[in-house]
Amino acid sequence: MKRQSNHEITSINLQRQQEIIEEISSNNKDILEKTGKQKKVLIVTYGCQMNEHDSEKLLGMLKDMGYVETTKKELADLIIYNTCCVRENAELKVYGNLGALKPLKQKNTDLIIGVCGCMMQQPKVVEEIKRKYKHVDLVFGTHNLHNFPELLANCKQADNMLVEVWDQEGEIVEGVPTIRKYDTKAFVNIMYGCNNFCTYCIVPYTRGRERSREVKDIVNEVAHLVEQGTKEITLLGQNVNSYGKTLERKIEFADLLRELNKINGIERIRFMTSHPKDLSPSLIKAVAESNKVCEHIHLPFQAGSNNILNKMNRSYTKEGYLELVEQLKQAIPEVALTTDIIVGFPGETEEDFLDTLDVVEKVRFHSAFTFLYSIREGTPAAKMEEQIDDETKHKRFNKLVETVNRISGEINESYLGKEVEVLVEGTSKTDETRLMGRTRQNKLVNFKGSISLIGKLVMIKITEAKTFSLNGEIIS
Repeated sequence: MKRQSNHEITSINLQRQQEIIEEISSNNKDILEKTGKQKKVLIVTYGCQMNEHDSEKLLGMLKDMGYVETTKKELADLIIYNTCCVRENAELKVYGNLGALKPLKQKNTDLIIGVCGCMMQQPKVVEEIKRKYKHVDLVFGTHNLHNFPELLANCKQADNMLVEVWDQEGEIVEGVPTIRKYDTKAFVNIMYGCNNFCTYCIVPYTRGRERSREVKDIVNEVAHLVEQGTKEITLLGQNVNSYGKTLERKIEFADLLRELNKINGIERIRFMTSHPKDLSPSLIKAVAESNKVCEHIHLPFQAGSNNILNKMNRSYTKEGYLELVEQLKQAIPEVALTTDIIVGFPGETEEDFLDTLDVVEKVRFHSAFTFLYSIREGTPAAKMEEQIDDETKHKRFNKLVETVNRISGEINESYLGKEVEVLVEGTSKTDETRLMGRTRQNKLVNFKGSISLIGKLVMIKITEAKTFSLNGEIIS
């Protein structure tokens, strides 16, 4: 008897999910015809772009089931929290919002409440939800998102909370329906999971080991996005620089960038996140030579002290990081560098912190995501001695933010009078009479113009610089 391959099993499962989607869609259509009410869903997303893209997949499946999106929980028939566990604050928000849904569930017993994402990959979190939030109907994790239609169908039939969290990552599943959040730009996963095991990070335990998508699947997805009007793609991975290591065909991230650069219709290619230890000369060369790849690289350095970098298991030194930056600036003169920085890692001394400030001053990042170190149970750093007190952490954090913002403001000032290419994304969030878009360096620009320009590339002359954005006027 022939044994089924993983690919065949995945195909059969996807077919089953599609059948369930069609069944739920038919039921929802009957309800609409009888009552005039269409099923509504609210998805609340916490965390990174990976989670945002997962929510797009959930919404895509739900749309095919006959659901429409709502922003009001009082109108929703289904509420899903897609969670993040990188920082404690994100977890506390989820617990608080789940608790706030209890009166709504008591008022509307047909309401389905689901929780998914990285938090659910931690057994202690699942037990907490089972014990304290009994009004939750469905709990699932990061590895079985593609089974959501079946989970939802089973949940509707269950008398108690349905919990299905896989502790092992499976084969990458292609072809999951997706509703993109933006018309002009899109996230594209090129890989899943992480093998780096930074001592402060929970991601390898919640997202699993690295798995890369096949080149043909990525190319096909991007080509399909172009047909739908997408102008810009952002390639996603916990460490895109290590793309291809799990594939049978020998290929590097640099090769993938060159392949995608050939696709007609795509105007811009971005990627995140890059790990410094895997930033190779061939990748720098590919970015420099690929005209569609934007001159913007997000390169987290996390800390400037070699002592702290070693304790973090980052596998590079301060000197090595600065050398990479120099190589990037020489190869790509217009490059904008952004980063992630953690303050208050266990054992961080004042001298260690000054090393971090030194890197910020020398590199001159266009912007930075700055974080107070947050203990994550299950990580090696959580057990380290010399945890830093909150007062010291906040004092250093404030100094860091002040330095980052000063440099960001100075860089923005240098744009005054310059003409820059902007991809128009939509209306400004602060003023609907104005448009907003981004430069190739990912600078946010606001300006006056017709909404007919949305999705187009325009040239803007910068007339005003702010700390976090630029204002300008159209010149073509």
